[in-house]
Amino acid sequence: MARKTSSGILIYRNKNSQLEFYLVHPGGPIFKNKDNGHWGIPKGEMHNDEDELACAIREVKEEIGLDLSGRNFKPLGSIIQKGGKLVYAWACEFNDDIAFDNSNSLVEMQWPPIWGKKIVFPEIDKGEFFPGDDARIKMKPAQFEFIERLKKELDAS
Repeated sequence: MARKTSSGILIYRNKNSQLEFYLVHPGGPIFKNKDNGHWGIPKGEMHNDEDELACAIREVKEEIGLDLSGRNFKPLGSIIQKGGKLVYAWACEFNDDIAFDNSNSLVEMQWPPIWGKKIVFPEIDKGEFFPGDDARIKMKPAQFEFIERLKKELDAS
């Protein structure tokens, strides 16, 4: 069985001389009462005919309503999450506030599992900027590596 692969973008800004990172929280009943350790970068699975960066740009637009086409991206490589998913990421500086819009990406699932009825909900229910220390607490642990890689690159330049 092929490994699931996703691509996403670590959106960051420099506000008051401090780096902040835009993270999203998954929607739906499974994550309703889960916070720390469950946020991550906007990302999603690739379509057969697209490359990793094109997927990442598309997913950001679908999940939060932000079109990053034509911007500069810094490759951050890939990580493997706890469940085995391979995630590619790029960093993109975006210094404006983001008007979160999750209306383009809805998910349907049976809830409760097995005997429940089908429900529809936003794939992402929240998105906001966090400073580095807060991001470490909020993020899926494996994804925090993307922040570490970006910080190293920014420190070197």
